[in-house]
Amino acid sequence: MLNRQVFADSPRVLTEILADDVNLATWQRRLPAQVEDFAGLVLSQGQMLADERVVEVDEHQVPVLPGLLREASDLHGYAGFVADVVWLVEAFTCLLGARRIGLRLRVLEGAMCPRFHVDHVPLRLLSTYAGAGSEWLEEGRLDRSRLQFEPPPVDNIQRLAAGEVALLKGERWLGNEGGGLIHRSPPTPAGERRLLLSLDWLA
Repeated sequence: MLNRQVFADSPRVLTEILADDVNLATWQRRLPAQVEDFAGLVLSQGQMLADERVVEVDEHQVPVLPGLLREASDLHGYAGFVADVVWLVEAFTCLLGARRIGLRLRVLEGAMCPRFHVDHVPLRLLSTYAGAGSEWLEEGRLDRSRLQFEPPPVDNIQRLAAGEVALLKGERWLGNEGGGLIHRSPPTPAGERRLLLSLDWLA
C-alpha cells in the first residue's frame, strides 16, 4: 500500500492523518496579516531566536505557553502570534489526546536537516511562519534504503508554503514503519532565514 498525501484549505484536513494510508496532511492556510507581519519583523531583527520546551497538555484545557519567544514580545503582532501557536498546540493535543508535546520555535539560517530523511517520531507538526517551507517527496521518488546516499530527484521535490500547517507521520507511528514521510529542510541562500514551529507528540 503506497502512502498518500492530502491537502485542503480547511483545518479539518488535519484529521486525515489518522488514516492508515496517509503520511502527510496539510492545511493550506493563509496566515492572518498581523501574524504574517510579526513573523517578518522577527526575521528582520537578524537575531537567531529559539524557544524549546516540553509542554504538559490536557485536551480539555487551553494550553498555556508563558514567555513564548520572549525576546520578540515587544514587536507588533506578538499577541496574535502567541494565540496562533496556542491554537495549533490545542488542535494537535485534541487530535491525538496527547499528554506531552515537544515544542520548538526557531529562527533558522541555512538548512537544519539538508538531507532527505524520515523522522523517528510518531507524528510531527511543522509550520513555517516566514521564509521557505520544508521540502518533501512523494512515495517512490527515492529509494528509502539509500536515503543517505542517493542525490535528490530535483525535478520532483515538493515544497510547503509559508503559513501552511503540515502533519508528518514518522517511523514510530504504529503501523507506519517504513512509511515515514521523506522530507528535508529547504536549501536557503546565505543570509536568508526562516521562522519555524515544530510540535512533536511525546506522550
